[in-house]
Amino acid sequence: MALSTRVTRGRAVARALPEPPVLSRGLVLLMAVAAGLSCAGNYFAQPLLDLIEVNLGIGTTAAGMVVTAAQAGYALGLILLVPLGDVLDRRRLAVGLFALTALFLLVTAAAPAGPLLIAGTLLTALASVGAQVVVPFAAALAAPAERGRVVGVVMSGVLLGGLFGRLAAGALSELGGWRTVYWVNALLMAVMAVLLHRRLPRLPRTGDAAAMSYTGLLRSTLSLLRHEPVLRRRAVIGAFSMASYSVQLTALTFLLARDPFGWSAAAIGLFGLVGVIGVVGMNIAARLSDRGRVQAVSGAAAVLLTLSWLPMLAGGSSLLWLTVGVVLLNIAQQAGLNSGQHVIYALRPEARSRINSAYMTLFFMGGAAGAALASVVWSRAGWNGISLLGGALAAGSLVLWILERVRAAAEARAGAGVTR
Repeated sequence: MALSTRVTRGRAVARALPEPPVLSRGLVLLMAVAAGLSCAGNYFAQPLLDLIEVNLGIGTTAAGMVVTAAQAGYALGLILLVPLGDVLDRRRLAVGLFALTALFLLVTAAAPAGPLLIAGTLLTALASVGAQVVVPFAAALAAPAERGRVVGVVMSGVLLGGLFGRLAAGALSELGGWRTVYWVNALLMAVMAVLLHRRLPRLPRTGDAAAMSYTGLLRSTLSLLRHEPVLRRRAVIGAFSMASYSVQLTALTFLLARDPFGWSAAAIGLFGLVGVIGVVGMNIAARLSDRGRVQAVSGAAAVLLTLSWLPMLAGGSSLLWLTVGVVLLNIAQQAGLNSGQHVIYALRPEARSRINSAYMTLFFMGGAAGAALASVVWSRAGWNGISLLGGALAAGSLVLWILERVRAAAEARAGAGVTR
């Protein structure tokens, strides 16, 4: 126990201060696995839509609404629930959201008809933002010198959860039908809630957020975008980057399902595992950022993201070049995301949950815009148009990063001039 000394009427009085929580490797791993399992449930329906449509006797449009419900629920959770991490006990909030995710997964698994399935999916996605409560929690527990690495590990769990969620859904549906993966994940989420309750430490509240009303908290989240220019710039850079990445995710299925590839849905799903290489990029970026190279990492990621669309363009008729492009794009995207989070989490420690909410909301809005643009461009210009669109969005993130660096250099010169 650390000791602090204060003077009272001429006497030195020793008082005990709580030592900062120790962030062990085991706890970091637990947080990464928990975050991955939480996000995985939002991707289960994608490879199961045909099975769901037949089993429940619903139309294609209604089946597609399941995927839309997952996206909408997650977006609402980012806006409405994640900021609560600056007001409530983060440990209780995270555990509560994980428990609710388990409950809503059970509702989804037992759904007898389309409307209840859609409602269960929406609520599951809403509660699954517990993963985005865990990420700033990990940043708060980490020492500054290792914050990038810790956030990188936890975000790697989020990435892997999305990738393996699709694969697990397809595999478990072969064993026991489309509902099986929801039953299994509900059990795992309940276990995660118990483990997080036992392992996560309690963090003291800092700042004045605890005195805010809920509406005041939401207004404060929006206010951060206005009053924190670094957050605003990084969020817009992240939105362009995610839009470029989402163009690839959306159009890749269209490309591989048609000539000259003609792959099955299962084969396309397996090819998506190439994205696992993004974990390597994220962790390399995290270590470099912890060594003070965060701006270099950001710039290199934006350059690589832009250049990756050159082999992607050639990949319209070559699996080799397509694979190279997908690998480079995933490395660049995850490295850019980690460096952006490293920068924003250093801004205002007492507002990390609200900062994460604002950043990730714009980030996923960029992804949604990229997916919508990809659908339109594919129908009109095919893969060549997709490659130009993805490259243009990536180049946009690079231009925005350059402008941020120019502005930062000008502000530094101005500040130096004032202090002379």
